[in-house]
Amino acid sequence: MKPFGTEFCDHFAIARYADGAWSAPSVEPLAPFPMHPAAHVFHYASTCFEGFKAYRWADGKGRIFRLPDHVARMQKSAESLCLPVPDAELLAGMVVDVVHANLADIPEPPASLYLRPTLIGTLENIGAAAAPSDEAILYVLGSPVGDYFAGGAAALKLLIEDRRERTTAQLGSTKTGGNYAAALGPTLAAKAEYGVDQVLFCPQGDVQETGAANFMLISDEEILTKSLDTTFLHGMTRDSILKLGAGLGYRISERPFTVDELLDKVPTWEACLSGTAATLSPVGSLVYQGEAIRVRDGQPGPNRARLQKALQDLQYGLREDTHGWLTEVS
Repeated sequence: MKPFGTEFCDHFAIARYADGAWSAPSVEPLAPFPMHPAAHVFHYASTCFEGFKAYRWADGKGRIFRLPDHVARMQKSAESLCLPVPDAELLAGMVVDVVHANLADIPEPPASLYLRPTLIGTLENIGAAAAPSDEAILYVLGSPVGDYFAGGAAALKLLIEDRRERTTAQLGSTKTGGNYAAALGPTLAAKAEYGVDQVLFCPQGDVQETGAANFMLISDEEILTKSLDTTFLHGMTRDSILKLGAGLGYRISERPFTVDELLDKVPTWEACLSGTAATLSPVGSLVYQGEAIRVRDGQPGPNRARLQKALQDLQYGLREDTHGWLTEVS
């Protein structure tokens, strides 16, 4: 299987917004579509997206993980960017159509079908810097992906950045490409200088997230992560781990915490990044003010493994979905 996100299904879903209404969506062979060079998205970054997975179980049917929640988050992203907000039924239906059309191409667990709904502003107006795009294209891609941890999970190394922010406070919870672009430069610079994998953004000592994943600390009794606000993305994997963790008996603490508290806990607590691609990536070491700091013994921990298994067993159909998170597609 090709690297994550580089292989695509033969069909995708597409709908267009113009004159105040969405067209009927259609499933078409995957191909480039024409865009005017003056399209709003190229000049004023009017775009948002989602990323989540569908799984094919032994019964041959597909299951989409937390579809309504991802639809709702994309609607919020579109609203925050002043883009036409797609109807929930329209967007969810397009996702289901893509999974149905490509059901035979979904690899068996632990592999999956990664789904990428994308909304872009297409108004042909390079003078619209202070105006929203009232024309748009909504489309849904499917990408077969393998097991992220094939060969075992490697512990990550993070740089603690306590001055710069990942993005702007008002757009931190919006899933838009500009947020990832804003984090890319600092991340590449940190990789070159310190040999780290990611940057943990902690402006003014407030522990937030990395460029593409939420951050949490885990002990045998407690899961600690930053409480939701507009400065960072409200990850669905984060939310799923917290809910499953509560069911397993962990005390869930959603609150602000500082770099000082983080450094005080890492000798005995596990640290993880949560996200759709990897579920829970273990953190083995940190770099802060030029000093290397080991997290516990530097290896993936047992609590991370327990929580990841709980989530994946649900996604793979090995435990009951008591939360109603799976949408069946046949």
